[in-house]
Amino acid sequence: MIDTENLSRELMHFTGSESYFRHGIVREVVFTEGAKFLADRAGAYWLLDEIALCQRYEERVAAEEFQLWTLAVNLDQTGIITCDDGNGQVVYTKRLEYTDFPMSEIKLYCINNTILLPSEY
Repeated sequence: MIDTENLSRELMHFTGSESYFRHGIVREVVFTEGAKFLADRAGAYWLLDEIALCQRYEERVAAEEFQLWTLAVNLDQTGIITCDDGNGQVVYTKRLEYTDFPMSEIKLYCINNTILLPSEY
């Protein structure tokens, strides 16, 4: 079981990034050290996959240079992923029947095909 409070504190330490990691499927997408740390610690490479695949297959998402991605997890372990343009205009939504993501909510940015934590912006 992951200590979510500790994970939240650890994620805040990521400011900027010196290394980028190329996504395995959507090669034009990269992610930062903080996004990789989140994926490693929370078992959330599937979330990075979701964001990266939308860059290729969802026109409304790909049209936005700045994207705010939010994963909200309910108590019954269902969830919802949304992407908006940073001004509250939602361009993508996906309901999850099940997720084991340990936090009740996480936000990520995707800017010009780079996935990052808000603290890394």
